[in-house]
Amino acid sequence: MTEGELQIRRMAAMALRRLNVSAQYWVGYMWGLRRFYHGENFVTDEEHKHWLCLIDDPTQEDMGRGYRAGLEGKT
Repeated sequence: MTEGELQIRRMAAMALRRLNVSAQYWVGYMWGLRRFYHGENFVTDEEHKHWLCLIDDPTQEDMGRGYRAGLEGKT
């Protein structure tokens, strides 16, 4: 992913925020997107595993789904 692609995805995430997409989803997406861009240099492996497991917690499922979407570089 280039710096330009990262910026485009960040702008798309901001649009999601304005469309009232779940705040938890948006937060997770931004963290996942950073991990996607920076790779293992962003968050430790332990933190990464924690973010991945959030999808299994009904109270944080949106955050986990957002993280995974960002991690895959989805727009």
